[in-house]
Amino acid sequence: MSGQRGGSRLRQASMKNFNPRLIFSQIVALQCFHYLSLGLLVQINHVLYGQSVTVDRIFTDEYLKVWHGGWQDAFAVFFSYAVVGSFLMAIIVEKSKKCLDFSFTLFVVHLLIVCAYDGFPSTWDWWIVHICSMVTMVVLGEYLCARREMEDIPLLQL
Repeated sequence: MSGQRGGSRLRQASMKNFNPRLIFSQIVALQCFHYLSLGLLVQINHVLYGQSVTVDRIFTDEYLKVWHGGWQDAFAVFFSYAVVGSFLMAIIVEKSKKCLDFSFTLFVVHLLIVCAYDGFPSTWDWWIVHICSMVTMVVLGEYLCARREMEDIPLLQL
């Protein structure tokens, strides 16, 4: 009988910590910063390599051809997901056990937007770059979040 009460208390405590508005806000913030950083990297590619600046570079698989001269866009996608996304995850999400969920959600929302914009991505390059970027984002994000979780809590000095 006491085991059932303990389980019930755990469920109540976890439901008390469940905040859908916070989760939704974190997802939106992560998605917006992802597109902001990706757009900035597309601009940098324009300055460095003279590439055209268009929304198609973000939402289509047309320019993401790693083996045929599209490595700059592949690097921009990878850097935006893996590096910038991981640091943003450590700042916005702060929990290492949530990194997989938020990374996968970022990927799925991006995939849905890509499908709505230009149809289902049909090149292997697009899939390889995005999945490798997402996996790297999960691993690096978990590492950064774990480091942040292990930091000392500052005490008030009187």
